[in-house]
Amino acid sequence: MDIKQYLDSTYLKTAVQAGLSHEENTLVAQGFIQEAIEERFKLIMIRPEMVPLARKMILSAHSNLEIGTVIDFPQGKSSIEQKLIEAGQAIDNGADDLDFVCNYEAFKNGEIDLVKDEILKCTQLGLANKKVVKWIIEVAALNDKEIIQLSSLIKNVIVSNFQQELFATIFVKSSTGFYKTENNLPNGATIPAIKMMLENASPLPVKAAGGVRTYEEAVEMIRLGVRRIGTSGAKMIANGQNSHNEY
Repeated sequence: MDIKQYLDSTYLKTAVQAGLSHEENTLVAQGFIQEAIEERFKLIMIRPEMVPLARKMILSAHSNLEIGTVIDFPQGKSSIEQKLIEAGQAIDNGADDLDFVCNYEAFKNGEIDLVKDEILKCTQLGLANKKVVKWIIEVAALNDKEIIQLSSLIKNVIVSNFQQELFATIFVKSSTGFYKTENNLPNGATIPAIKMMLENASPLPVKAAGGVRTYEEAVEMIRLGVRRIGTSGAKMIANGQNSHNEY
């Protein structure tokens, strides 16, 4: 199986998180972008401030690599207005995919109307600009019932407000890869979580992010029905090696 077109090669660390200077971290991001161009991955997933750099490199290389970025990352607690402003800037800078962190804490607190409103308004902005929209639900922060309910909520908002031909461009995504769990529990995609998402988000596609570290795990996710996989070890996975990266 050629899995490269399923892989979103990902580098989302800030300089502080990476223990690097701003210049050093930019060089690391540049390396990920160049690798994604050379390996012909589906997409490079980077922080918003790196999008202009990626667009410049892709144009220079005459590459078809797409650019994804994260919005309100990694906690998803910002207001809808702030999410829209950040997404608008990413659109202006040339991003193709907008991966919004859903306000899962608001969802857990029962603020369902707020969550529905952000899903509707942010998705409208993305689709109006012909972008792919993904909603990160952060499965490690949710119990099984909440994973099912939040996947269903996103599906219901989309199905009720958008045309069927647009569904393929609106994903439910498992994880940021940055959630801090206790006792070293998985903080990203797991088979049980992905199965619940696939069952309850359908007809929306699902992206598995965080925790996919081997070719075999990636193939298993694809066979379950996952349409995209986010990983910081894309090259190693594509080459059949095990990735030891954190997300």
